[in-house]
Amino acid sequence: MKPAAFSYQRPENLDEALDELGRGDVMVKAIAGSQTLGPILNLRLARPEALIDVSQLAELAQVSDSPESVRFGAAVTHAAIEDGLHPDPVNGGMRQVARGIAYRVVRNRGTLGGSLAHADPSADWLSFMTVADAVVHTRSPRGERELPLSEFVLAAYTTQLTADEIIIAIELPRYSESALFGYHKVCRKVGEFADAIGTVLIDPQRRYCRIVAGAIAPRPLILDELAAQLASTATLPALESIKAAVTRALPDAEPVKQHLGAVCIQRALSQAGLR
Repeated sequence: MKPAAFSYQRPENLDEALDELGRGDVMVKAIAGSQTLGPILNLRLARPEALIDVSQLAELAQVSDSPESVRFGAAVTHAAIEDGLHPDPVNGGMRQVARGIAYRVVRNRGTLGGSLAHADPSADWLSFMTVADAVVHTRSPRGERELPLSEFVLAAYTTQLTADEIIIAIELPRYSESALFGYHKVCRKVGEFADAIGTVLIDPQRRYCRIVAGAIAPRPLILDELAAQLASTATLPALESIKAAVTRALPDAEPVKQHLGAVCIQRALSQAGLR
């Protein structure tokens, strides 16, 4: 299929883009890498009257680095992360996740901001940014907001973004060199959406420990109880213990989903070096 007719604009700066998004007289969508919105347009699941291309805006391509955090512009691509063109605040964790996203042709165009704005529960960045305690920076004609990713995502494909608001940056804390990171997902084949994701980030120096199960619920599950257990024992929990924690957090999920989530978490913990 082909998309319904729409007008296309490429603004010269972010303020101009926001003015267009806030018009109110037509349905407008921002587009960057088009790896998600493009297929949706072709299927006519979305029929905006105008597209605002923000992929070339300098404000959205900047990356700033500090001892405390790294701030990535929303238009930074998966491939740029994979290729190590920007600092990795999780000791190689971002590069590991980036190179497992779909295919290289998708990674060449897909963007961090676009992935988070779409909020697909199976998306890699959604789980990773949750375990890394990322903060989403947004802007609209009314000003800027900063939202922890755990608050930014409300449900599957649903975020706090308003119609005239876009993500401008994603900020991640910088973790110590001793931090442990693990990420494992189950896919039917390479490039497919994940059926389950498990990820863990442990930084003793920052007294930080978080475990996240992704793709098995409408939004990433932060397993605080399991993380507290891990922080106190520093040993790999048994699969049944992990599965019990997942089941308590998601009692109505299908048993196969609960099991896949637990297996992914166990493998992520093993990958992080826990025994």
